[in-house]
Amino acid sequence: MREYYTITELTREFEVSTRTLRFYEDEGLIQPLRRGRTRLFRPADRHLLKQILRGKRLGFSIAEIREIIQMYKEPPGEAGQLRLLIKRVEEKREDLRQKRRDIEETLGELNHVEETCVGRMAELRVNT
Repeated sequence: MREYYTITELTREFEVSTRTLRFYEDEGLIQPLRRGRTRLFRPADRHLLKQILRGKRLGFSIAEIREIIQMYKEPPGEAGQLRLLIKRVEEKREDLRQKRRDIEETLGELNHVEETCVGRMAELRVNT
């Protein structure tokens, strides 16, 4: 295992910008070592970055990601973190289910509007 990763290595590996990494650092999610202006990321920072990006892909906010990370660092530790993560996953899942219901309802309404328009155009003997 490597001792340090550079910002360039991590931006290439995770396909993110240096600005993204600096943002996560500013938000306190990762804390690379500083040698002058150079940031040196430990394997733990790399692991956190991987988890942060996974959380973002799943739709978690920075605040939610921070809360989950903090739970691991402080009591109740990993067990508390896992309970919180399960709770957040279920909330996110329900949000997505609601969005799916909303999309299905909107698609149904659009289909109805289109059918009404096509029907009216046929009455008017207008080609669609």
